[in-house]
Amino acid sequence: MNGNPADGRFGAVSRRSLLRGATALGTAALLPLGSGRAAAQPKQGGTLRLAMAHGSSTDSYDPAMLENAFAQLFATARNGYMTEIAADGSLTGDIAESWEASPDARVWTFKLRAGVTFHSGKPVTAEDVIASLDYHRGEESTSAAKPIVAPIVEIAADGPGTVVVTLESGNADFPFVISDYHLPILPATDGRIDPLSPDGCGGYVVESYEPGVRASMTRNPNYWKLPDRAHFDAVELLTIIDAAARQNALITGEVDVIDQVDVNTVHLLQRAPGVQILSTTGTQHFTFAMDTRAAPFSDNNVRLALKYAIDRQELLDKVLNGYGALGNDQPVGPSDRFFADLPQRVYDPDKAKFHLKEAGLDTLQVPLSAADAAFPGAVDAAVLYSEQAAAAGITIDVIREPNDGYWSNVWMVKPFVAVYWSGRPTADWMFSTAYAAGVAWNDTFWDNERFNQLLNEARSELDETKRAEMYREMQLLVRDDGGVVIPMFASYVMGLSDAIGHPEQVGANWTLDGFRAVERWWFA
Repeated sequence: MNGNPADGRFGAVSRRSLLRGATALGTAALLPLGSGRAAAQPKQGGTLRLAMAHGSSTDSYDPAMLENAFAQLFATARNGYMTEIAADGSLTGDIAESWEASPDARVWTFKLRAGVTFHSGKPVTAEDVIASLDYHRGEESTSAAKPIVAPIVEIAADGPGTVVVTLESGNADFPFVISDYHLPILPATDGRIDPLSPDGCGGYVVESYEPGVRASMTRNPNYWKLPDRAHFDAVELLTIIDAAARQNALITGEVDVIDQVDVNTVHLLQRAPGVQILSTTGTQHFTFAMDTRAAPFSDNNVRLALKYAIDRQELLDKVLNGYGALGNDQPVGPSDRFFADLPQRVYDPDKAKFHLKEAGLDTLQVPLSAADAAFPGAVDAAVLYSEQAAAAGITIDVIREPNDGYWSNVWMVKPFVAVYWSGRPTADWMFSTAYAAGVAWNDTFWDNERFNQLLNEARSELDETKRAEMYREMQLLVRDDGGVVIPMFASYVMGLSDAIGHPEQVGANWTLDGFRAVERWWFA
């Protein structure tokens, strides 16, 4: 894993893209590590220079193919979306001013905000919304977002300011789904959009773009969110892949903000004058996935033994240097509105031994495949895990796999492997992607009848209390019966000049304030 939170969790993309970063649109929490200029009164002015560990010469404007965080943040800066994930994880309106569902959550009616225009001056209408969503649909679509719009069976206009979306079945989270960064609203002509057009309705207008190098933008003077957003006069996005070069650019004042600070050297960056560290923990998590079809992992007592044989706190401290949160063997993070505050599973070699005996075993020897392509520090994490498990009579043979081809030759091929997930916008989305029986990226091949029943029932349930009860039981089932060990949730760690101001609460559904730093932050 090279750190790019790539989009590829949808449809026609590689397995490598899949795990490098899911579209994590859901709720987020702020875990600040370091001081910063937060919660001051925003000011307008200045040019923000933002360096990212991402960007490729193959990038383009096409919203269907946003494959790295540079492209995703660039898209968010220039475009408007139907809905937006707020910093506290709640859903707010963007182009859609309001929405309501039919009682079965199958038909959604969106009222569009009046007065929103594209950079070209064209008003945003229902036709633009329909054409923008339709671009990702259909048999010939190669969009990374195709699966998330596939449940749409009809999109129709009810006048120029209302869009009615009919789904094949109920989905109470559909307004969250269409906040996905692949789904900007672009201007339509004769029912079609030009996916390569830079014309958007977001806070910044494109001045120049050199894929894999830089993008320059200026504030949209007609942005409907002014003066509360888009505080910078201009924004320059830079690709600086090398971590040391990126951090040096911040220290020397060549840039104002960097993403993906190396947690192994963050303490050095913290000592630099004029630098602040901002860390957010949301849905990004690291796992060790077991193939539940294969012995010995087909025995749940073996799976439980391996879950008790890992010291999560030590991994968090030594692999992430504390920049994260403890995992509890299920993928819904504490920032999710349906997070169930279950008792934290702790390192307990005696319980691990008990479950081995229940499985008819005195000792256990298993291979564990890992590579830093899985996540930074994955090999070190696997070695630590092996050392910890020895106290329970479990021998974990760490196999260091090649980085090249890891996602095609190791993940979902070998029986016990290290994996990286960036999470999903909602509990349903995460569960549907990686835990439902038979789905393409169920990397533990887990099949639990009760879980699958609850998953289908909860998806169309509009009563939040009832849904919470269902998701609590589902999280218990994954934790206690599933085939995944989830030791930790990893933070996004960013470096900022002391001249940068930002809201007290910063979104963590993605890095850089949920990709909204360019319009939510300012020069203090």
